[in-house]
Amino acid sequence: MMMEVQKAEWNKTAANSRERVRSRSAWSQYVKYRHMYLLVIPGFLFFAVFKMVPMWGLLLAFKDYSPIDGFAASPWVGLKHFNEMFADEHFYIMLRNTLLINVFGLVFFFPLPVLLAIMLNEVRHEVFKRVNQSLIYMPHFLSWVVIASLTFFMLSVDVGLINKVIRAVGLEPYSFLNDSKLFWGMVTVQSIWKDAGWGTIIFLAAIAGVNPERYEAAVVDGAGRFKQIWHVTLPAIRPTIVILLILRLGHITDVNFEQVLLMMNPLVRNVGDVFDTYVYNNGILRGMYSVGVTVGFFKGLIGLALVMASNYIVKKLGHEGIY
Repeated sequence: MMMEVQKAEWNKTAANSRERVRSRSAWSQYVKYRHMYLLVIPGFLFFAVFKMVPMWGLLLAFKDYSPIDGFAASPWVGLKHFNEMFADEHFYIMLRNTLLINVFGLVFFFPLPVLLAIMLNEVRHEVFKRVNQSLIYMPHFLSWVVIASLTFFMLSVDVGLINKVIRAVGLEPYSFLNDSKLFWGMVTVQSIWKDAGWGTIIFLAAIAGVNPERYEAAVVDGAGRFKQIWHVTLPAIRPTIVILLILRLGHITDVNFEQVLLMMNPLVRNVGDVFDTYVYNNGILRGMYSVGVTVGFFKGLIGLALVMASNYIVKKLGHEGIY
């Protein structure tokens, strides 16, 4: 009996000793990398102040909020706004438009930064490479107002450059901006032109981190440039591609609000009205704040579900996920 008591005490003492060692080790790591943690503080404060604290406002989705009564005095209505949202036929039109615009972006936009990054990485002339990088980065710094104006200048019936060429060859001008069949493709092309080049930065950084010995081994094995890209570059940047894809899926219900608002007109409203424009028109302009928060709440839930599901599937397939 005494032996068992002593053994238990020894085990307890050993466990406490190991815990103290771990605590000292963790503290030593904090002290060693204290400057790195200090760099994290501004980012943490940004997310805390602008992302976490405002989440209390989600309670407005369950209230019939009135600015006159205030947040506390506004009556609770439960799931009333959610029921009305799902019962509205226009909700499903907005859902279709939002999802299809993002699907167009996933199919046609998402692969382009990867392709551009690989192409830029293969350029050996440094001056030519840097000039091209600068040229494809520049559209990112243009506002959507400028891009919408350029689109109008190119495609409008009256002053559009393309319609002037069409008239010059003896054909009738075409109203591109008023054709609902072209709207999704038009906003996708705009997004590609504006941000495809900027998206290459992350992939170029990932390619720069590839061990050069892998390419040397591939050359020894007789691999040409295309085989090196396929068997060395792409596998090396695959984790980066997967993570960015998961994050992109988390924003599947988000669109560039300013872009869609500027490009939309009454003739294309049936394909251009999305959740963000609905929140703007009803939640802000008409003062239906609870309705706007309800739509935003729904968007957040869909994004969270897609991130969790895609991350789970990626891990099951043997790739690296977010966490």
